[in-house]
Amino acid sequence: MPSIALIIIVIIGLLLFASFFIVKQQTAAIIETFGRFTSIRQSGFQLKIPGMQKVAGRLSLKIQQLDVIVETKTLDDVFVKLKVSVQYKVIYEKVYEAFYKLDYPHDQITSYVFDVVRAEVPKMKLDDVFVKKDDIAIAVKAELNDAMMEYGFDIIRTLVTDIDPDPQVKIAMNRINAAEREKVAAQYEGDAQRILIVERAKAEAESKRLQGQGIADQRREIARGLEESVDVLNRVGINSQEASALIVVTQHYDTLQSIGQETNSNLILLPNSPQAGSQMLNDMVASFTASNQIGEAMKNQKPKKKE
Repeated sequence: MPSIALIIIVIIGLLLFASFFIVKQQTAAIIETFGRFTSIRQSGFQLKIPGMQKVAGRLSLKIQQLDVIVETKTLDDVFVKLKVSVQYKVIYEKVYEAFYKLDYPHDQITSYVFDVVRAEVPKMKLDDVFVKKDDIAIAVKAELNDAMMEYGFDIIRTLVTDIDPDPQVKIAMNRINAAEREKVAAQYEGDAQRILIVERAKAEAESKRLQGQGIADQRREIARGLEESVDVLNRVGINSQEASALIVVTQHYDTLQSIGQETNSNLILLPNSPQAGSQMLNDMVASFTASNQIGEAMKNQKPKKKE
């Protein structure tokens, strides 16, 4: 008898243990009675009839994410891989549809993503795919919402998280980018060189202008000095022709003196002919003679003025 009672107690304990089950937070448990759907149990401590009822399955009510990689071709015949992340969850009021209507919801979502991406991307060039990736994500979300709502799934958000062209295309794009940057750099360098040349030309023009102004001022002062010298000589009784000869001789001596001060300078006089050379020598002698005569005349005239 004690053994039978013990067996009965163990059986009752096992039945009681099998009657209770726990459902985690944000989870729904589907209960079936003899293989037929009975109810949906939410989180907490739950009770079922052992032997008649069972937990057919559990569905998470949390937001889940499915990453789908799709390879397709763009309008400009470039093969590209897109990674589309789909965030979805089971609708609380449609747990029955989500559990019984679809065996593999991931496969269903993946099929719709492939269908939409391969319909949208071939309409765009590669550059437009990068620019309009949000449009692709919106199109995927709209298509999935229309299709999956019936099965109890709500599409929260779709994101195009990666766009990976063929490696050779990426190399070509990098070359194009590098060439474009080199072109811009060359343009900037050309502009800088042009500005430098213009500024140098302006500086040289200003230098020439100032140099010309200085030469003009120098010649103006020389002319004024010659004019004053002629006036002084005229006042002592020397006419303009004699005064001019004296000034020429004086400048000649000044030139010879300036040349003589340079140790490495040479002076070579090349007349066109012997007659021209002798004529030049005669003219110089005549100039020297006239200079001496003018000097003597100035000495003789000065005492007369004092008397």
